[in-house]
Amino acid sequence: MKRVTLLIVTFLLMHGQMPLAAQERPISLIPEPVSVQPGKGVFVLTEATPIGVPSGQPEVARLATYLTSKISPATGFTPKTTQSGGDGGIQLLLNAKPDTRLGAEGYTLEATTTKVTIAANNPAGLFYGMQTLLQLLPKEIESKTPVRNVKWEIPAVSVTDYPRFAWRGLMLDVSRHFFTKEQVKDHLDHMARYKYNRFHWHLTDDNGWRIQIKSLPKLTEVGAWRVPRAGTFNTNDPPRPGEKPTYGGFYTHDDIREIVQYAKDRNIEIMPEIDVPGHSMAAIAAYPGLSCTKDPNTKVNPGSKFSTWHSNGTFTMHIDNTLNPSDEQVYQFLDKVFTEVAQLFPFEYIHMGGDECYKGYWQKDPGCQALMKKKNMKNTDELQSYFSGRVSTILKEKGKKTMGWDEILEGGLPSGAAVMSWRGLKGGIEAAHQKAPVVMAPSPHCYLDLMQGDPAVEAPVYSTVRLKDSYNWDPIPKGADSTFILGGQGNLWTEQIPTVPHAQYMIWPRAFALAEVNWSPKGRKNWNRFVTKVEAHFGRFDEAKINYARSMYDPIIRVKKNDAGLLVIDLSTEVNGLDLYYSFDNTIPNSYYAKYRETLVMPEGADMFRVVSYRGGKPAGRLISLKTEDLTKRVRK
Repeated sequence: MKRVTLLIVTFLLMHGQMPLAAQERPISLIPEPVSVQPGKGVFVLTEATPIGVPSGQPEVARLATYLTSKISPATGFTPKTTQSGGDGGIQLLLNAKPDTRLGAEGYTLEATTTKVTIAANNPAGLFYGMQTLLQLLPKEIESKTPVRNVKWEIPAVSVTDYPRFAWRGLMLDVSRHFFTKEQVKDHLDHMARYKYNRFHWHLTDDNGWRIQIKSLPKLTEVGAWRVPRAGTFNTNDPPRPGEKPTYGGFYTHDDIREIVQYAKDRNIEIMPEIDVPGHSMAAIAAYPGLSCTKDPNTKVNPGSKFSTWHSNGTFTMHIDNTLNPSDEQVYQFLDKVFTEVAQLFPFEYIHMGGDECYKGYWQKDPGCQALMKKKNMKNTDELQSYFSGRVSTILKEKGKKTMGWDEILEGGLPSGAAVMSWRGLKGGIEAAHQKAPVVMAPSPHCYLDLMQGDPAVEAPVYSTVRLKDSYNWDPIPKGADSTFILGGQGNLWTEQIPTVPHAQYMIWPRAFALAEVNWSPKGRKNWNRFVTKVEAHFGRFDEAKINYARSMYDPIIRVKKNDAGLLVIDLSTEVNGLDLYYSFDNTIPNSYYAKYRETLVMPEGADMFRVVSYRGGKPAGRLISLKTEDLTKRVRK
């Protein structure tokens, strides 16, 4: 009888019908805490489990309500809130005497068989402790509907945790493709679960103006809408005569207030970006007089090509998308814009953009040339610096600080401005040397819109950054003064990202990596352990119905030619323990095919190479198929 029972249990475990006990589940926390000490036994969450909060602390009571909202959908439980200090349940405590180790956002979590205690110096720390608590529960806690036959067990554990950096950000571009208020709120929820605390909201660009400015109604009447296109960005047809702009949208003041409060409840500050003086075509379409050319036919760009990029990194704009820095009406316009933006967003910083500003139209404009002569400017970089200084002054008058992309260093950094370094690390290092605050967000490591696997199976973008590249990146480069580095940030530009599922695919799991980069102690990072945690969180995302990429399982393919002119293929992986199976005969390989063990030589006459990855005998990565001509294009010089 015992043998029969054992066989039944084994069968159920193998087929996923019996949940693992908590002590059998590895603790898979992202980002990795400062200290994790496993204990013995489990705490069992039941309908009767209370959440204890101190009396007279409404902030903590609100956190208890939040925790209940995250526990109830999957469990069906509605924990009662009681006064803290009891013998059991989940206890939320603010330290009577601050724990100097924890700072403003740290916490301790102690789980025993009878009680879970989360303690912190501030409500922010309690909030992050609750995110860890939710990750300690079985993956089914992520379900939006009740799940039966799950033991809601939390492993006994002692966690001490606090962030490495104060700035842990994600940027979302809603100009190229508009995301609704509810979609933005969902994004904030996902950020909060991984202890991100800065949401950089890219609200304006050439392709859409997304924020209501009541004093300038055409910005949304005209600038928020473009003609619909389904093609690849930068190859779409321009607007046709008489074609109606029906694609787009914008956020009202009430929408923004709601989202700002939603973010605040999740310990996230929102930094809005109004991208000027370049990237302003949507604004110019609404008010053509803002540009040097004052072209009344300017339209919101639908993803059609309007610039040429040269091999030396410079570019030429064929449509004027830049504000006129010599026109006082431009600064009056910006004063109106930033007055309303500053009233809507309580965060101390407003991002002014400043990137990729084409100065060719300035060089031809009499007003710009006269201003440069009057101010003894040697070049148009100094003219942009003048513009940035004027914007910074406007923002100071609104009680705000200026942040801009690293181009605002060119010609001279405005006093008091902070720099977001995106063109590698150089700009951030230079700004730190000037004792300016810096957020590191360099391409490629922090650019979540780039491909993350082999180009043959990814939506085409101009470059690739693998999960391991993002994970191994560090916000403090050699030679930089770390005193002025606030932290790091991942950026999601959405030219090629028209839908929420694809946005999720591009963000996760690379945002797991950047969460750990910006929160966890550098010495606690471990790639192989991180991979196992990512796999555990894939299961959580399956429960939550959130899309993600499995690109980390795809092989890295390098091609060269040997002396005989034949193609030579080297395969490697970023995840250990993968088996790669391949074919050259147009058939579809699987685990019964030849296994990659050493460098391959493409047989003469073969016209197709295929490879697929397995892990533990099961398919892991995607089938990659490359024709001979595709491989030839990849040959390393």
